[in-house]
Amino acid sequence: MLVELARRGFATIEEPGRRVVREELASGGDALPWIDTVAFVRRITAMAQAGYEAARSLPGPVFFDRGLIDAAVALKHLTGEVALTDLAARHRYASPVFLAPPWPELFATDAERRHDFTSAVAEYDRLAAAYPALGYDVVLLPKVSVAERLAFILERVGTS
Repeated sequence: MLVELARRGFATIEEPGRRVVREELASGGDALPWIDTVAFVRRITAMAQAGYEAARSLPGPVFFDRGLIDAAVALKHLTGEVALTDLAARHRYASPVFLAPPWPELFATDAERRHDFTSAVAEYDRLAAAYPALGYDVVLLPKVSVAERLAFILERVGTS
């Protein structure tokens, strides 16, 4: 989805988790979700914050594949650390937030994403609760083709 948005000229910010995994695998690091999950989440939090700051200078709209809210929700889940409210207040994203429910037909693991479908559903449930609690309008993406999802998103942000 993000690739298609970028191909159409929209500013995009890649998912911090995948970037951290690639960097850690390349360097032999331990901040990986299957080795040191807390270190991994702290790294994605820092990367998401840098992405948020970088996006401020980009022409809008800017589309993020995950961000600070996702990282803060993960940090709270893992450690009980409550950074969510503070981060959400200081780093407000545009609304609506588009969430893709986990779909078994599309779910796949790879070298960068090794968690199972049950974990993906649990993470989605945490995010689906957190975003509205922070005042975001959440729009669920329909289970349709990439082109149809893209049209759905662009219509809702007024750029179709």
